[in-house]
Amino acid sequence: MNYNTKSRIAAVLAVPALLFTAACGSDSDAQTGNVAKVTGKFGSAPEISIPKDAEPADKTVIETVSEGDGATVKKGDFVRLDWTVEKWKGAEALGGTWTQQTPGAKGPRRQAVERVGQPSQQLPEKILDAVVDRKAGSRVLVQGTAGDLIGQTLNPQSGLTAEDSLVWVIDVVGAASVDSKAEAKGQQAATAPGMPEVKAPSQAAATITVPKGEKAPTALKEQVLIKGTGPKVEAGQGLIAQYTGVKWEDGKKFDSSWDHGGATAFQIGSGSVVEGWDKGLVGKNVGDRVLLVIPPSLGYGANPSSELAKNTLVFSVDILGTV
Repeated sequence: MNYNTKSRIAAVLAVPALLFTAACGSDSDAQTGNVAKVTGKFGSAPEISIPKDAEPADKTVIETVSEGDGATVKKGDFVRLDWTVEKWKGAEALGGTWTQQTPGAKGPRRQAVERVGQPSQQLPEKILDAVVDRKAGSRVLVQGTAGDLIGQTLNPQSGLTAEDSLVWVIDVVGAASVDSKAEAKGQQAATAPGMPEVKAPSQAAATITVPKGEKAPTALKEQVLIKGTGPKVEAGQGLIAQYTGVKWEDGKKFDSSWDHGGATAFQIGSGSVVEGWDKGLVGKNVGDRVLLVIPPSLGYGANPSSELAKNTLVFSVDILGTV
């Protein structure tokens, strides 16, 4: 379920996000020097103006450019974000979500969906922490050196040094609070003939049993096992879920949210996850438990280097919320 960021900033991070360091700054940090100016409306690509021939502020700056009126972000919340980052010297653009959609492509633009306080594959810890106590709908500026904002994970082959000043602009598109141990509630329906059986013990990965003697389907198969009463999932939203996945071929589990902290989130309907998830989960309801059988063509078949490229994937997915 990896989010594929197509930007130079991906090369800046030298080690997994788990090793990010550096504490968060605040709006009240004193600074001398200059701060980039940000213009443009929330929800559209920001314009960053860097003072010509000026030295950047000598301390990390975190400012609310414009304040929204949505929910206040707390540690542990799920957030959906737009972001962009530039290098102060030369005003060089390094990447962001605003440029992640292929020209002419249809559907929602890819955005970052993260859990504040958890490691991110896109954003350094200090950048993600900057949205804490901001309201959804806010635009936030973070300016500081690569050494301070990225810390020990700065990739020396990225072309950046620890002294290079960076300017990040983050839009808090949405925020939601969901318990890590949440799960779908209700009477589970029996699986349809030819479909795998799902047993979902509370607070644990589901046990999924593939029917013996059945050939793997060549098209997407889906069934709602528990019917939720929440709103429908829309393309472009962050989908907050518990899930378990097994391989049809041998029934072995290859992944489960319960094995790494519980509830997790992905952007849905934008090509950020396997196509079988996009096709099978958009339009479902919050509170649903959904059984998906995904052929390789809608799974990892397009990525021959994946160890799951030839496998039909079976998922039990509890839809806990959206952001």
